[in-house]
Amino acid sequence: MTTVAKPQFTAGLIVALVGAATLAGAWYFQLVVGLAPCPLCLEQRIPYYVGVPVALIAVLLAARGSVGGSRVVLGLAGLLMAAGAVLAAYHAGVEWHWWAGPTTCSGAGPVQGGNLLTDLSTARVVRCDEAPWRLAGISLAGYNALIAAALALIALTAAFKSDNRPATAHGSSSVSQ
Repeated sequence: MTTVAKPQFTAGLIVALVGAATLAGAWYFQLVVGLAPCPLCLEQRIPYYVGVPVALIAVLLAARGSVGGSRVVLGLAGLLMAAGAVLAAYHAGVEWHWWAGPTTCSGAGPVQGGNLLTDLSTARVVRCDEAPWRLAGISLAGYNALIAAALALIALTAAFKSDNRPATAHGSSSVSQ
């Protein structure tokens, strides 16, 4: 019988599910609400595109009882989420004009051929330094920084959790009676 590495299993599941929900939220704001993402917004999705499957691998390893393997893979997921948090915090700082964003941070509209001047005049430019939506003063990039930081903390805490022994029915004391 295989013993599940419970802390790693739970952490991996949380990172995978919350990460997938975060991506779904980004796609919802893009496709349903109509907020076109800027280049930094699109880059912030990359740690989730990689991190969610990595977290699922950690869940599978933990379910098979591979504590060491699940810890290593969760560490990788945590580092990915930490990188996402840093990128999102950078983007939020660009939106608040605390520092300059990349010079290439302007969205290009779809150019389909035909009349280039007409296409360019109707193209909607999405800037990285303007937050199109805020709730309680926090932009989507700001919320992403908070979510990614929380997921990094969850994943890295479970990755460095060393004691995975289940408690016994008589307590966890090692002193014999």
